[in-house]
Amino acid sequence: MKPKEHFHGSDLEKIEQIYGIKRENIISFSANVNPLGVSFRLRETLTEHINAITTYPDREYTSLRKCIAGYVHSDINNIVVGNGSTELISLFIQITHPKKAFIVGPTYSEYEREVAMGGGRSHYFSLTEAGEFRLDTSALTDELSQDVDLLILCNPNNPTSSVIKREQMRDILDYCKRKSITVLVDETYVEFTEDPEEVTAIPLTEYYNNIIILRGISKFFAAPGLRLGYAVCGNHDLLKEINQRKNPWTINSLAAIAGEIMFTDEDYIKETRQLISAERTRVCQALEASPDFKTFQAHANFVLVKILNQNFTSSDVFDAAIRQNLMIRDCSTFPFLNNKYIRLCFMMPEQNDALLKVLLGLAR
Repeated sequence: MKPKEHFHGSDLEKIEQIYGIKRENIISFSANVNPLGVSFRLRETLTEHINAITTYPDREYTSLRKCIAGYVHSDINNIVVGNGSTELISLFIQITHPKKAFIVGPTYSEYEREVAMGGGRSHYFSLTEAGEFRLDTSALTDELSQDVDLLILCNPNNPTSSVIKREQMRDILDYCKRKSITVLVDETYVEFTEDPEEVTAIPLTEYYNNIIILRGISKFFAAPGLRLGYAVCGNHDLLKEINQRKNPWTINSLAAIAGEIMFTDEDYIKETRQLISAERTRVCQALEASPDFKTFQAHANFVLVKILNQNFTSSDVFDAAIRQNLMIRDCSTFPFLNNKYIRLCFMMPEQNDALLKVLLGLAR
């Protein structure tokens, strides 16, 4: 039976219904979550803080924000926390109320949805295969018309795994500052990059008040269920308005404590980066050695792959993989991509080997 719809990394219940595979048996290469699971220190110590649920959290989340500020090397006054980065995107859109947003794509669909819910329109700037899905800054600024009031960038970008280095981001911010364009940067995957300090735009928040950076713990810290996100911004008037619009105690006590524990688990952070770096190199080299696939340079914990073999499509690959309890992402629903593109994240070595066996065996 072929899949009748496309699946997100969290759609394990649908997979279970269609394929008859128990969700707990599915290895998801689609969710882009750290394969190590939650922080080692968090797993050992969170239960010691169970009594925290008997009191309300600090409305200012001072301790958590201080911990985040130390983790990202920013000022505590530049940090605002929310119930996942999705809540912060919603609040930001509600406050800035963009009439015309410019989104660099293919990318995460939630940006366009939030802009539409706020009554605005979204237009896309296309990253191209010919350009290896890298951002051409000059081409981007040439298309930023006068009526654009918001530019949205995902960095590293999902699903292309391409990055915008900080110096390139500075050029974009300079141009947008002159045109009174606010820049929203989603850095969900930046911690997976080889050198996050070369990519993150957080240091630029000290000099530019037209940028807000979003991050969360769902992917790198493998804790999507805790719903903890944060934003870094040097525009204190904007942060004040976000805080005023937020519901009080938007993060529960245990999630706030968990965040403090995770952000200081240096062993976990180091091991994650070493694992992803090694598997990113190994898996991409294996796929590049095949005449059936082309990979685009990956900087995050996932890679965009083009199917070169004319005898199968992205849905065929999805079907072959899921029958082995391995779930990849069919990218045909992303803007500017088609049924010749898939995305897969890097898991543990033995799991990656299982997926490679399926992919490399498709043409045999």
